[in-house]
Amino acid sequence: MNVPVKGAELFYAARGRGSSTCLVLSSIGTRPYERQIPDALDTTLRMAFVDLRGSGRSTGEPADLTFDLLAEDLEAVREHLGIARVAVLGHSILGALAIEYARRRADSVSHVIAVGAPPTGDMARVLAAGKPFFEEDASEERKRILRDNMAALPSGAAPAQMVLAQTPMRFFDPRFDAAPLFAGAETNPAMLAHLLGTLVRGWDITTATPPLRTPLLLAHGRYDYTVPYTMWQGITERLPAATFRLFERSGHQPFVEEAEVFAEVMERWMGSSETRST
Repeated sequence: MNVPVKGAELFYAARGRGSSTCLVLSSIGTRPYERQIPDALDTTLRMAFVDLRGSGRSTGEPADLTFDLLAEDLEAVREHLGIARVAVLGHSILGALAIEYARRRADSVSHVIAVGAPPTGDMARVLAAGKPFFEEDASEERKRILRDNMAALPSGAAPAQMVLAQTPMRFFDPRFDAAPLFAGAETNPAMLAHLLGTLVRGWDITTATPPLRTPLLLAHGRYDYTVPYTMWQGITERLPAATFRLFERSGHQPFVEEAEVFAEVMERWMGSSETRST
C-alpha cells in the first residue's frame, strides 16, 4: 500500500488478522522484516511493515527525515490503516525512531518494542561497548570464526558482505547462514548516512525529554556483540515504563533465533502492559 505524505509517498505491507496493529519500521525495504518477524504474531496482531521515507519502496529524500517528520509520516500510515492506536517495533538503531514516535504521539502509540537497540545514537560509544564485551565474553571458537570470516573478505568488500562476515558477533550460532534473511533488501547509502550521521547522532534515551511514558519492551540477545545488552545496565531502572527481556540463545535478532519465544514474550507483555495502563 502507498500513502501520500508531505514530499513523499510511503510504502507499507500488511499481514495478520489480529485486532491490534503493530508498525514494523524498516530502512532496508520491508521484505527482510516480513521474512524475519515471526508468523506466530499474526494470530493476535496485524503487522504493518513500513519503509521509512527515502528507503525501500518509499519515495522522498532521506535527508529530510527528522524525528518530527517521522512522527507525521507514521501518523499518516496509522490513519490510512483506520485505527486509533498502534504498537511500533524498531530493530537495532530503528528502536530509537520507534521511541521518538511514541514520545511525540503518546495518544497514538500503545506500545514500543525496541529489539537490539542501543540507549544512545553515539556509534562510537556502541562500538566501544561491543569490542571489549566480545573480547571478554566470546569463546575462542567464536573469535576464530570471526577472524577467518574477516580474512576471507575481498578487498573493498560491500557493507552487506561485512555484515555477513560479522555473523559470530550477531548470532548465537556463529556459523549461522544469515544471507537468506536479507534477500530482497533495498539499501540506500544516503539513508544509512543520514540515519547514523545526522538523525540519531546525539540521541540518548536518558536525556530525551519529555521521558517516554508509553510501555517499552527492550528485547536483547545474550550473544549480541554489536549492541551488547550490558549497555542498558543501570538505565532500564530509570525509565518509568520499561521492561527488559534477555533472550539467552540469540544475538542481534532474537525474533529470528528464538522466534516462538519472542512471539510469546511480546504477546504476553503487550497483554499485561495494556491491562496495567487501563
